[in-house]
Amino acid sequence: MRFHSTPLAGVIEVSTEWDEDERGTFGRIFCAREFAAHGLDPELAQCSLSSNPHKGTLRGFHIQAAPHAEDKLIHCIAGRVFDVALDLRPDSATYGRHHAIELAGEEGRMLYIPKGCAHGFQTLEDASSLIYYISTSYEPAFARGVRWNDPEIGIRWPLEVSLMSTRDRELPTLRDYARGR
Repeated sequence: MRFHSTPLAGVIEVSTEWDEDERGTFGRIFCAREFAAHGLDPELAQCSLSSNPHKGTLRGFHIQAAPHAEDKLIHCIAGRVFDVALDLRPDSATYGRHHAIELAGEEGRMLYIPKGCAHGFQTLEDASSLIYYISTSYEPAFARGVRWNDPEIGIRWPLEVSLMSTRDRELPTLRDYARGR
């Protein structure tokens, strides 16, 4: 596995190293020892699957508040997505900034998103699916989020949004999120 820093502290791009032969490919997508050696939380409490049949679907920005804050490893297993980490750590030098990466099912690249950073994505192809490896169990009462199209954040989503939940459309702006923390 290869670990690459991003402009957001603790947000790491993780790449699978593939072994290939006539049968196909094989590679590790998670190793607690390697994650810990790179300063990442290796704890896994939950794995979730996000299945998205339609291109242009947008989900996010989602975060779970303390004391149930979570680290996430995002892995696209089918299709392609524009995946984004948003820094919501109040004491961070990069508060309010984001890091985006394209993830594709056949590539094995992943995005590690630490506690205090929100996550969102847009599908770039029909039938795009992601697995979330999460450090703590989901607690609905601690679910929070920030609006996907807040001009203060300034994300340029690659496609017109074709599908989004009402909940995501009604999330607060970054400024309102900070006030309600």
